[in-house]
Amino acid sequence: MSDSETSRYVRVQVELVLEVDDLEQLSAAALDRIGADESMPDDERAHARSAVREDEAEALAYLVEPFDLVKEVPGIELAQASWTSELIDYDPDAAEWGLDEDDEDDDDEEAGVEGEVGAGRV
Repeated sequence: MSDSETSRYVRVQVELVLEVDDLEQLSAAALDRIGADESMPDDERAHARSAVREDEAEALAYLVEPFDLVKEVPGIELAQASWTSELIDYDPDAAEWGLDEDDEDDDDEEAGVEGEVGAGRV
């Protein structure tokens, strides 16, 4: 591939931390989505229903769709998407959860200063 061909692709990385404040509502929405998926085989559907009842991260994974984030953006076509969800320990006051952490590291690197990667970053 030439540089002009590879430059057409852009990787967008997003990290979200969500607080589940109504587990029943989240699970019900995921169960509705699973029930409405006509392409899902029955054995997979049974497994999916069990998983979302036991784990809110699984429920969320059935509801989050990367395509929905970009489908209205003009001039692009989604080439590939992947995502995961997991339960985490979250302390909003901890340094590793700073929203500007990546920007500060980039600024330090541009200035020739070596930075230490914070714990918990992906």
